[in-house]
Amino acid sequence: MKMPPFLDRSLFFFFCGFLLLPLLLLLMLLVPPSSSSASSAPNDKVTVSLYYESLCPYCADFIVNHLVRLFQTGLISIVNLRMVPWGNAWIAPDGTVFCQHGDDECFLNTIEACAIVIYPDVAQHFKFVRCLERLTIEGRHSQWVSCFQMTGLATSPINCYTSGNGKAIDQKYAKETAELKPPHRFVPWVVVNNQALQEDYRNFVTYICRAYKGNVIPNACRSQLSTTTYDSKEKVSSLQPVCYVDETRNLTLPFVTKLSSKSP
Repeated sequence: MKMPPFLDRSLFFFFCGFLLLPLLLLLMLLVPPSSSSASSAPNDKVTVSLYYESLCPYCADFIVNHLVRLFQTGLISIVNLRMVPWGNAWIAPDGTVFCQHGDDECFLNTIEACAIVIYPDVAQHFKFVRCLERLTIEGRHSQWVSCFQMTGLATSPINCYTSGNGKAIDQKYAKETAELKPPHRFVPWVVVNNQALQEDYRNFVTYICRAYKGNVIPNACRSQLSTTTYDSKEKVSSLQPVCYVDETRNLTLPFVTKLSSKSP
């Protein structure tokens, strides 16, 4: 019996699909899928470096109330965040380190530097630094030890300080800070992909979003990219409170570079 024409056509398409299915599966295996996490690719990440000192109240406010937005909004997924706790410290000709806010600041700079190196995961060491900087805002920095318990981290940074390893980390950060171009004039000093934001540092999210070249745009950047470019005159007039470099530090700044250049 001859089949109706529509059944002939159905069988024809069925057998074609049956034969083509293995070929389609093979192509799916051979062709690499497009990445849905392009924002996490190392080459796409935007490098954000914060140069600060532990007892500068304006650095503390920036870390506790502003920089934390990287984690709160998920922007950290496209950012390589670098914390450099040296700030406006300087090294005297005899090798003594002086800090703008006294010996406590020198000590806490080193503790934070040790924490950053010992706990390279940015979420871990940022949590510790933010805890300590919150105590700075509250005038309770002498209670810094409580931050280990509050963040769940071990007290290894204390051993780092007492063993003298922290001094080597300090010298590394001193050298990096001294070689900034343009030289930093105050802290907090924020650099996004080698661009110093200077007085416009609180607009760091805008600079991050514009510098990001990945394919997946984070939600936190969508509104930023749709706004108009900041007026340069507006940026200059909206100065933010900062801790300026001491004149005494300028007298020994060349020595910082010379001394730290000898370190490995």
